[in-house]
Amino acid sequence: MNTVPASISVLRWAADRAGRSDDILEQRFCKWPLWLTGEAQPTLKQLENFAQFTHTPIGYFFLPEPPELKLPVTDFRTVCDETLAEPSSDLLDMIYLCQQRQDWFRDYARMHGLERLDFVGSASLKDKPEKLAKSMRQRLGFSIAERERLSTWTEALRHLIAKAEDAGVMVMASSIVGSNSHRKLDVDEFRGFALADDLAPLIFLNSADSKAAQMFTLAHELVHIWLGESGISDPKAGNIPEHKTERWCNRVAAELLMPLDELRHEYDPDSEVLDEIQRLASLFKVSTLVALRRLFDVGFIGEATLWQCYRQEVQRIKALDRNRGGGGDFYRTLGARTSKLFARAILSSTLEGQTLFRDAFRMLGIRNTATFYQAALDLEVMP
Repeated sequence: MNTVPASISVLRWAADRAGRSDDILEQRFCKWPLWLTGEAQPTLKQLENFAQFTHTPIGYFFLPEPPELKLPVTDFRTVCDETLAEPSSDLLDMIYLCQQRQDWFRDYARMHGLERLDFVGSASLKDKPEKLAKSMRQRLGFSIAERERLSTWTEALRHLIAKAEDAGVMVMASSIVGSNSHRKLDVDEFRGFALADDLAPLIFLNSADSKAAQMFTLAHELVHIWLGESGISDPKAGNIPEHKTERWCNRVAAELLMPLDELRHEYDPDSEVLDEIQRLASLFKVSTLVALRRLFDVGFIGEATLWQCYRQEVQRIKALDRNRGGGGDFYRTLGARTSKLFARAILSSTLEGQTLFRDAFRMLGIRNTATFYQAALDLEVMP
C-alpha cells in the first residue's frame, strides 16, 4: 500500500485548528498516533479524508511547516499588544464564500446597469457620530417610532435587515458555514464582518449571537459600509474598543439605534438602573448593555455605576445564553442565510440561463433542483 510523506507538524496543526481531539481522530484514523511519531504514514486516500475532516487544503500537508494564514480583510478585532489566535477554517471559509457571492453580484449589477451606491465610502472618522447616524437613519428609513411598534427583537432585526437590503446592502446571517450544520460558527471568535463595495456591499452576521446583540453588530457593520472599509469586527455593546475605527463605529452604531435626544426624552430618573435599562432595551430593541452604555454617554450614571451594572448584566446574559435554545425559522430560510437581495438575483439569473445551476447551487448552499425551484417560489422569483 503506497503511503505519502505528510508533514507531522502540519498534521498536528490541522487537527488543533479544526478542534479535533486525539481521541476523535484515533477513532476515525486508527494509526493517528503513529502518524504523529513518524512510525507510520497515511495513504493518499487517508490523507484526502483527513484533509476533508479538518477542512484543510491537501497541499498544505506537503509543506515542511504549517502555513501562516491571514484574514483576507482587515482585522478590527485586534487590540493593542495582544496577538489573536489564528483564524479558524470556519471563519476563513465563511469569508471566502461571501467574497464569491459578492464577486458574482458585482458582475450581475454591472450587467444589469445597477447604479453605484453613493453612501458607500461617504463617511469619515472626522464626521460627528450624531450627524452621521441621523443621515443613516434617513437613508435607511429607520425610524424609532416604527421600531417601537415591533413586539420582539427578532422582528426588529428583520426590520433593520430589510431596510439595509432596500438600500442595496446584502445582509447574510447564519450560525454555520454554508449549509454544513456540522461546522458551527463561534461567536467568541467573531460577531460579523463587512465587505464594502459601491455595487455589492455585503454584511455577514453570526446568528449564533442573540438577536439584540445582532442588532448592534448590524448597525456597526453598516457604519463600516458607510465608511467604505471592509473588515471583521467583534463589536461588544458597552465596551470601549482600543482600535480608533472601532470606537468611532460603535459610537455611530449606538446613536443610530438609540439617539441621545430620544433617550433624554424617555429616561425615568426615579427607576433603578437595572430596571431602567431593561425597559429602555425593550423600547429601542437594543441589548441592555447598549442601553447601559448610553445612560453613561448622556451623563445619567457615573463610571462606577456603569461598570458595576455592566458586570452584573454580562453575568445575567451569559446565564440566559446557556439556557437559550436554537434559533427560529427566520434563520433557517435561504433568504436570511444568503440575503434576499442576493438569492433573488442569482435565482432569476439562473432561470434566465445566465448562471449555471451548479454555480447557483454552490453559492446558495443547496443540493437539488427541487429545493432551487421551491426557493424561487418562496422568494417570489417565479409565479
